[in-house]
Parts: sequence; structure tokens; C-alpha cells
Amino acid sequence: MLELINPAVIGSGVAVAILLGILLCLIGGRWIGQRTFARYGTAGVPNVGSLEAAVFALLGLLIAFTFSGALQRFDLRRAQAVDEANAVGTAYLRIDLLPASAQPALRESFRNYIDARIATYSSLPDIEMAKRELVRSQQLQSEIWSQAVAAVRAPESRPETELLLMPAINQMFDLATVRVTATQIHPPLIIYVMLIGLALAAALLAGYQTAGEKGYDWMHKIGFATIVAFTVYVILDIEYPRLGFVRLDAIDKVLVNVRAGMK
Repeated sequence: MLELINPAVIGSGVAVAILLGILLCLIGGRWIGQRTFARYGTAGVPNVGSLEAAVFALLGLLIAFTFSGALQRFDLRRAQAVDEANAVGTAYLRIDLLPASAQPALRESFRNYIDARIATYSSLPDIEMAKRELVRSQQLQSEIWSQAVAAVRAPESRPETELLLMPAINQMFDLATVRVTATQIHPPLIIYVMLIGLALAAALLAGYQTAGEKGYDWMHKIGFATIVAFTVYVILDIEYPRLGFVRLDAIDKVLVNVRAGMK
């Protein structure tokens, strides 16, 4: 969420680059194979079928693990959104334990805080707006904490109120931090570099294998390039939800419903 460049734009660019790169590698591999045929003849050309199969198998394995990891992180973000909504609801209900005179101001701060938390995610893919709302929510955290501390230490406050309210508010803040941190947890860049490199290597070997063919089935080659490029794009889209076609808007309604109940 805090990246300077929208990852959705990067994902689109990477997908197009992969598509073109695979097509060029298919052409390049075929050209290399034809030159080898012309120079050494059929007998002098090594069979790379087993090597091609191994590279394709490794490519499929890497795609599977990368896709699975992206889905796991996606599901985790949805679970964290529910956890935060539950924590907010619990903390808000426990405001009832405070003296009546301290409740209105703290309730208003809570409502402003939840508005900022909702806006932090609903404003995406406008990253700059999301950053501003995130800063505002962090400022409101300090305000809520100060008000809560003053309220529980007031003479008319009951001793057990602090033990019930302050941990609930602390958990609410912790889960907000966890959600922000989760948006920054992604696989190392080398994983994507390896994935793209394997796709290009597989295309080069596949092109080399077709050097002895008289015709050239472009339909299958373009289909292979398109499928791999689209798969990588979908992985990146899931890895960076809210910034592309993959969204978490439905799960955000949980926090919106909690906000609606704050009377």
C-alpha cells in the first residue's frame, strides 16, 4: 500500500514484457536451431527435449507455489480485517464502563478514527490519499489513548474499568498496525526474477525444438505466451489487492457495519 509506484501498473507492464519476451525467445530459439541445423545437419544437433521438459516442470512448480503463497496472504488480509472490526466493536462497547461525562468525547474520537481506517483502504488505488488517511488514523490513536487514560484515572471511574478498556484499545491499535504491515509482506524479488527467467528459458528451448519443423504453429506459441503472462499478472494482482482488479471491498463492509452501529 505504501509503494511509490502503483504495483498494478508494474504488474501490467511486467505481463506485457513477459508476453513479448516469450514470443521473442520462441523466435530466437527457432532461429538458433535453424542455424545449427544448417551448420551441422540433423545428426549434429543435440536433443534438448528432456532439458525442455525439466525447465517446464520447474516453471510450473514455481508458478504453483507463487500462486498459492499469494492466495494465502490474500486470505490472511481478509481475516485480519475481520479481527480488526471485532476489536473495534469490543473496545467501543467497553466505553460504557467509563463515567458518563467522559463517554461523548471518546466516542466521537472513535468514530473519527474508524472513518479514517475505512478511508485508508477505500481510497485505494489512490496511494497518496491512503497515506494521508493512514497518518490521520495514527494521530487519532494518540488522541484516543490520551482520552482513555484520563477517563479511567478519573476519581469517579471504577478500578476494573482500566483493566477492561485499555487492553481492548491496545488490541485495536495493534491490529491496525498488523494490517498495514501485511500490505508490505511479499516474496523476495528474486522469486519473480526466477519465474520470469524460467518462462523465457522454456520459450527459448521450445523455439529451438521447432527448428526442424517446416511449418510454425503460431496459435499455440501465442497461446503459451499469453497464458504465462496472464498468470503472472494475476499472481501480482492477488499479491497487491485493492490496486488492480482483485479487491477486498466486500470484507471491508465488516468494519463499515461496525461504524454504522456506533451511535
